[in-house]
Amino acid sequence: MTPSGFSPTRLARLGDVLKRHVGAGHVPGALALVARRGEVHVVATGRLAFEGEGSGTPMAGDTVVRVTSWTKQLVAACAMTLVEDGTLRLDDPVDGFLPELAGMRVLADPAGPLDDTVAAERPTTLRDLLTCRLGTGAILAEPGAVPLADALNALELADRPGGQLLSPDEWIRRLGALPLAHQPGERWMYHISPIVLGVLVARAAGRPLGEALRERICEPLGMKDTGIGIDAGSAARLATAYTHDEATGALAVEHGPDWLRHRLPVFKTGGSGLVTTADDFLAFTSALLAGGIHRGERVLSPQSVALMTTDHLTRRQREASTLVWTPVFQQHFGWGFGMAVNLRRNHLAPSVGSYGWYGKYGTGWFNDPARDLTAMLVTQSTATFRHRVFPQVWAAAYRALDD
Repeated sequence: MTPSGFSPTRLARLGDVLKRHVGAGHVPGALALVARRGEVHVVATGRLAFEGEGSGTPMAGDTVVRVTSWTKQLVAACAMTLVEDGTLRLDDPVDGFLPELAGMRVLADPAGPLDDTVAAERPTTLRDLLTCRLGTGAILAEPGAVPLADALNALELADRPGGQLLSPDEWIRRLGALPLAHQPGERWMYHISPIVLGVLVARAAGRPLGEALRERICEPLGMKDTGIGIDAGSAARLATAYTHDEATGALAVEHGPDWLRHRLPVFKTGGSGLVTTADDFLAFTSALLAGGIHRGERVLSPQSVALMTTDHLTRRQREASTLVWTPVFQQHFGWGFGMAVNLRRNHLAPSVGSYGWYGKYGTGWFNDPARDLTAMLVTQSTATFRHRVFPQVWAAAYRALDD
């Protein structure tokens, strides 16, 4: 047993899980990381791409990857630094920085026509944005079935190839012209709140979101490869991202190494715009587990960390949030500031009170304070979810604990 309680023999099983999925062609490469009491173990196998640029480069701790929804946790942390310095307050209306959201209207029927509305009962607050309780978000519906879903999807199209690449100001203006699906604070709805939060943070900080994140979070934590977009010096380490075709089972390149160099995300940055590495992100997760301290320096207050990693949803709010969450997810997870919080243990899974989140291209992490454990999986394929790689990696991580 290692000083931190890991079994070297059982740690090797992490590598076996990764090799099985890489060998099956589910991902070109994968990396798993477990850390405990200052001891870090990284297991990587495969390469950055199945073919093409970077195909011969091995997966490693400094591989640059698109982490999509991991962005939400860093933006939430950045927002909390603005709360700590008095620029923002959790329960104050955000109208002062986001006048586009003042005087919002709310649909009388969430699935009804856009012009049948009532007044919002109260303004939107920073706490609403941090907990995804703005009143609007992802709505899973067939085209033409829900007018608000169609309107929100039209905004999404602007970020796709051939789209308009809306500025944050124009995007928030168009969003503010649409009604909310529900009253602010009423229920959890994914996706839109963190994007709005990114616009708020940029305006409150008085600089573009990427600069605010770099100055307030990334530089204090030494996250040198984390940011919006990627510079030429890091491009060789950028992994190719793949999407899974549900109909055929095949994988296709969604974003190659050139994508972030030539088409940077703009308005969606706050929800999904970052690239990072496992080495970098470990600095962030370790700081949270240490109550906001990194290498002896305080980056976040312990109060901020506690708020970020505590479930803020009522049972009624979770049960009402059916547009994205499955019933199983509602039973097991709550929501803090920008991340999920475990409400119950499910087999060999994180303990109650653990927290973390996932990303579209097969990235996931959690901290388990009860076991003083951080676990992370990094791939670049949406098929990672389909093949249930995450529960297998998490189970192997817990089996590696020998104390």
